[in-house]
Amino acid sequence: MITTTDLTKVYRARGREVTALDGVDLHVREGEVYGVIGQSGAGKSSLIRCVNLLERPTSGTVSVDGQDLTALAGRGPRAGKELRRARSRIGMVFQHFNLLSSRTVQDNVELPLEILGKTGKERSRKALELLDLVGLADQAKAYPAQLSGGQKQRVGIARALAGDPKVLLSDEATSALDPETTRSILALLRDLNRQLGLTVLLITHEMDVVKSVCDSAALMENGRIVESGTVSDLLATPGSELAAALFPLDGEASGADRTVVDVTFQGESATQPVISQLARTYNIDISILGAAIDTVGGLQVGRMRIELPGRYEDNVVPIGFLREKGLQIDVPGHESALVKEGAK
Repeated sequence: MITTTDLTKVYRARGREVTALDGVDLHVREGEVYGVIGQSGAGKSSLIRCVNLLERPTSGTVSVDGQDLTALAGRGPRAGKELRRARSRIGMVFQHFNLLSSRTVQDNVELPLEILGKTGKERSRKALELLDLVGLADQAKAYPAQLSGGQKQRVGIARALAGDPKVLLSDEATSALDPETTRSILALLRDLNRQLGLTVLLITHEMDVVKSVCDSAALMENGRIVESGTVSDLLATPGSELAAALFPLDGEASGADRTVVDVTFQGESATQPVISQLARTYNIDISILGAAIDTVGGLQVGRMRIELPGRYEDNVVPIGFLREKGLQIDVPGHESALVKEGAK
């Protein structure tokens, strides 16, 4: 649904050049919720604004629903009209709501419909339908100043849906909200994704956002995507930075003759007594250094850091036991050995 190829964005000011995007390749499948995460300055906002051409890329291509938007940019009135039509199928939700204070809630939702040339009756009907969809049917005549932050963001989402988009872009839509309101907005985005078949691309610096609603995710650093994939695949990838950030584990080996093992559980395995089975089967004492369990995309996922007695070479069989149980195993400092094992 959304594809960027070798996307580059360079800002020029006062004789200096700043590269915000450096050859970004991104693929978002139809109907999924895709999260792009990274620290401030990583290039997330530039990426999402290039997807709908609010920012013109310096080079590279952007395709949405099979249409190359970059080919339409700056090529005369006809191409400009086609670009506006293509943009109308892309909804955008902003961090700071961007509502017009002089307009009522309903009038704010109707604004893009006015631009599209819809009649007053059509605008009113559509706006009220959308406000009902986001749970604000009773606030149609209120003004933005009378709403809470979460309500304002719901109005922003309703407005973004006015043009019946196939794609919804979310630019840090929950970063200005408290945790409880954030959860409700994320639940709304997931519901809209399922009910309307929307493809959702969101950017965030909050791991909980990815954990709560994303099917796939990408990690951005210095204008590049350094890691991407479905969340389940990332959790099953040894050494994944995103997996480690989603479920951070602490704890160091208590001695040189000990082996630290990170174990990732998914689905049914998350509730199985695998560690106690390991201890009984091999009659070994196991120390638990850290653990975390949560629900990711409706799937129960857990990570545990354990310590086994003996060096890595002494624990090949117990580690193999864990792998045979279908668990993802990562042995810090011994990734090359795991790769060789997996190739057998």
